[in-house]
Amino acid sequence: MKDRIEGRAYVLGDSIDTDQIIPAAHLVYSMTEPEERRMYGRYACIGVPNDQAGLPEGGIPLTKQDAWKSEFTVVIAGSNFGCGSSREHAPFALQEAGIEAVVATSYARIFYRNAVDGGFVVPFESQERLIDVIRTGDRVVIDVPAGTLTHEPTGETHLLHPLGDVAGILRAGNVFEYARQAGFIR
Repeated sequence: MKDRIEGRAYVLGDSIDTDQIIPAAHLVYSMTEPEERRMYGRYACIGVPNDQAGLPEGGIPLTKQDAWKSEFTVVIAGSNFGCGSSREHAPFALQEAGIEAVVATSYARIFYRNAVDGGFVVPFESQERLIDVIRTGDRVVIDVPAGTLTHEPTGETHLLHPLGDVAGILRAGNVFEYARQAGFIR
């Protein structure tokens, strides 16, 4: 986990579920085979309807057609992000698309744990509803140690909830690496 995460925001609405983040039809790819794992990035968020994405008519895909990585690095979402089935493929797909962090009002517990345990994306909780002030394509900067998100177009800084104990897991890379470093496992 870096101390500074910056780039363009991709804004999503409330209750974005794991089947929208990565539809079941795209779970056929290996998560370990390099040529196949990148397909998760290509199809990340392909199941999110435009009205839930807060996008203009016609929408803006997270990853452009025939691309492997997105031009966006931070997802800004509403409440209950990652609800639905308990697949680790959802935060993995976001990571493969090039997303480094998700900032949501709240998370489904299983998505949050999968994001942290796998070290896939940094799941920040916002102290306010950022989907009402940030638009897809806006540049944002997250200062991880300070726990802030700066919306570059306006210069406004917004507070994020502290990462707490999960920061150590994210800095280590995943829960197993954290356990090794802490001496819990070999």
